[in-house]
Amino acid sequence: MTKEDERLPRDPQAPKGRPTPKRSEAEANRKTRVTVPKDRKEAARQARDRMRVEREKQRIAMLEGDERALPARDKGPVKRYTRDFIDSRRAVAEYFLPFAVVVLVLGIVRIGYLQTLSSLLFMLFFVTVILDFVRLGLALRKGLAARFPNENTRGAVMYGLLRTLQMRRLRMPKPMVKRGERP
Repeated sequence: MTKEDERLPRDPQAPKGRPTPKRSEAEANRKTRVTVPKDRKEAARQARDRMRVEREKQRIAMLEGDERALPARDKGPVKRYTRDFIDSRRAVAEYFLPFAVVVLVLGIVRIGYLQTLSSLLFMLFFVTVILDFVRLGLALRKGLAARFPNENTRGAVMYGLLRTLQMRRLRMPKPMVKRGERP
């Protein structure tokens, strides 16, 4: 609309700025827009296909690190900093799952000293992971306080520590920084 059109008074017969369509025209428009599936199975298949396509789009966007496609728990600058902080460092907790599998296999073996050794190694590794969590948590909390002094950082430290437990290549969203880089 131009400014000239805005200054002109509207037609009282057409307060919306356009005439009301005739009933026959409105019904024709409504019938052509709606595509009704033939049966219930067809409707379910179409819904599944639409959902599959949506999930695939979201997965690809998440792999690329698109902020808009992330779930609510991963959005925002605080969570982004937390992810980058964790992904830029090596942590003992990354190796917890592979180490636990090795200890489990050693525990199944029926050799007494191997079972005892695996239990002791597991306890030692577990204590090391806890100490590493404390170290990383304190450093992350300090970094968050310096970087985001007036923002709510509640839950960010736990988010980072849980991310640390995952092996680097299995983390979602994918790490955007290399090891050794600083966020």
